[in-house]
Amino acid sequence: MLFDHLATELVSHVFFSCISVNDALALSSTCRRFRSIYSYQKLAILEDVAEAEFGPLEDLTQLLTHNATQPAHIMRSVPFSIALLKQIVHTGRVAEKWTNIYPFKKWKHNYVNRRLLTQDERYRLRRAIYRLWLYTRAFHNRDYPREARGMRLVIQKRAGLLHNWSTLELAEIADVHGVVREVLRSSICPSNGTIAHKFKKRYPENDHHLLFNIHLNYPPPPNAPPIRNPFLSPFHTTTTSLSSHFHSSSTFASRNASKFSLHPQHEIGNEGWGDDIPHYYVVEDMLKLDPEQIMFLKENAPLKGMVEGYVRGLGDWFENNGETWVQTLEWVLDERGENAHEFLGAVADGEVGVAV
Repeated sequence: MLFDHLATELVSHVFFSCISVNDALALSSTCRRFRSIYSYQKLAILEDVAEAEFGPLEDLTQLLTHNATQPAHIMRSVPFSIALLKQIVHTGRVAEKWTNIYPFKKWKHNYVNRRLLTQDERYRLRRAIYRLWLYTRAFHNRDYPREARGMRLVIQKRAGLLHNWSTLELAEIADVHGVVREVLRSSICPSNGTIAHKFKKRYPENDHHLLFNIHLNYPPPPNAPPIRNPFLSPFHTTTTSLSSHFHSSSTFASRNASKFSLHPQHEIGNEGWGDDIPHYYVVEDMLKLDPEQIMFLKENAPLKGMVEGYVRGLGDWFENNGETWVQTLEWVLDERGENAHEFLGAVADGEVGVAV
């Protein structure tokens, strides 16, 4: 029997069995009959398929519908729509990028155990990304300056969101948080030591001594050439505006630029973000960026100046105001009678988390 001769109930079952939105749309465009079956239950099919590809939609919906008028820990229920689906697809694809990066960062040193994630693990990782993203959107903004981070009422407000999830689910978020930290510290904001190590690995025969900025930032001499600005404007507040500048005519700011490009006007040592202690605080600040911003910088901002230009446009609240996720996690674990040190150690050892 030909496929297009199947009963309508069987064709509907095939639609609901699709594992991606693109598959469902492609199937609906094969013939008029399939298009008619699809149109009759379009929203139900797309919601079911979106759950399979980008789920859990419950957590993703909490992220997409969050705004400052309602506490972050209040669960919201919204009807499924095409407008919501477009946001789901966009955000879900960002989460999928993190599922692809996770094995490389999780088992960076213990690479013998590196493997692909199972479908259940990918589901848990996406869920952890959505929840970490929601926390970042709710509490890492100009409404929460450094002066308020230690206030009891503010901590309790942050803890209210974390109390929505079990301790094992918090371990999944902590696991993903560690992967995000590793991406920042090794790829986006590498330390001076990381730059020196990678330079030596790339150019083992090169005797060039890298000039790291480890002293005071003295003003340049009068005859010094102007510093090249990778962007046409140093201020950027959204991913869209940042993206538009990467398509400008600036050769130096092209996507082909590299931290390690041997160029007379490019001092590789300047790509470092400091030694151990200064670098730690830089990463703490950068952890306030949400997963989409971090992924965008990883893919499109190879030079330190590009990252600095983007962060500068976020406002004065961002600088010297580290993330609060770990502090809030320790607060919640203490309220539950858990030992935070043992908990984080278990996450680091792979005893709990996304991939156990």
